[in-house]
Amino acid sequence: MFPKRLQIVLLGVLLALLPSCKAISSLIHDGEVVAKLGDHKLYRSELDDVIPKGTSPEDSVNLTNLYINSWVRDKAFMDIAQQRLSKEEKDVSKELEAYRQSLLRYRYEQRYVNERLDTTVSEKQITDYYDSHKETFKLERPILKARFLNIDKDSPNLAKIKKLMSSDKVEDVVAADSVAFNSARRYHDYSGEWIDAIKLAAEFGVDYVQMLSQRSGQFIQIPDGEDKVSVAFIVDYVKAGEIAPVEYCEDRIRDIIISGRKHELLTGLERDLIEDAKLRENFVIY
Repeated sequence: MFPKRLQIVLLGVLLALLPSCKAISSLIHDGEVVAKLGDHKLYRSELDDVIPKGTSPEDSVNLTNLYINSWVRDKAFMDIAQQRLSKEEKDVSKELEAYRQSLLRYRYEQRYVNERLDTTVSEKQITDYYDSHKETFKLERPILKARFLNIDKDSPNLAKIKKLMSSDKVEDVVAADSVAFNSARRYHDYSGEWIDAIKLAAEFGVDYVQMLSQRSGQFIQIPDGEDKVSVAFIVDYVKAGEIAPVEYCEDRIRDIIISGRKHELLTGLERDLIEDAKLRENFVIY
């Protein structure tokens, strides 16, 4: 403990420094004020920190307005909360401590998992999971494999492309791809992957129900304005309500398996921590 006389001297020094502290604070925030709410001031320098360099003048104005509105809301809520809440209600120390502990736990769990998680999933593991959970892979919407093109409706190559696409010969399909790529306005080959009907419908600019209603055999053809037409050749198709092919489910299954491994790691970590605490006699229940 300081002697009483020294305490008085220190108190006097601190009181003398208060005006200087206010002056220093004023110097730190010296600059153009862009907004004010009560005693709160927003300075231009604070805005400069939130607007990326190279932002266009129009975007800068929009970002500035968004930030100022957000700043005003935050300060207004803070002021009313300070005025209306009781001392006990304004004490957020417990919540802050709980959040700190939760954040530290999350960060350690992430580090622990990242150091140990095996993200390799074999084809056999995917197939085994698929075979054991097929009913969970029923389709809500159709999926398909297709080739899509948007082309002038009077193009001399339109009929040729459609004929080549519907051929069973590999060389004809390759030729169709080449002709479509060179003469169509847009050409996308989805024949090597399963896609949601919604994705193909987006190419046509319609919803998937309307698109499928225009299907005739393996072709879907829908006019695009007065001078163009969109065409899709359906290579393969699976209806809604049926089980999706394993290839379509691979990414989902891989995520499920890895998520399961992550859960096992965290469960094991919790168990090991408790067991370790018991062995060290740090954990006692009274």
